[in-house]
Amino acid sequence: MTKKSKAAIAAGAIGSAAIAAALLYAGKRKKQSKNTPTQPGKIPSGENPETD
Repeated sequence: MTKKSKAAIAAGAIGSAAIAAALLYAGKRKKQSKNTPTQPGKIPSGENPETD
């Protein structure tokens, strides 16, 4: 192999790893956003919430 082809293989491996890491990160962020509640829970004291 020449130096140029070794460099191309190394660059391809680094690029593939970067894409895989980005996909894992995006999947993790998407999963966390599903777990967040859309509305706040009840008031613990039992009082009615004030409205405007």
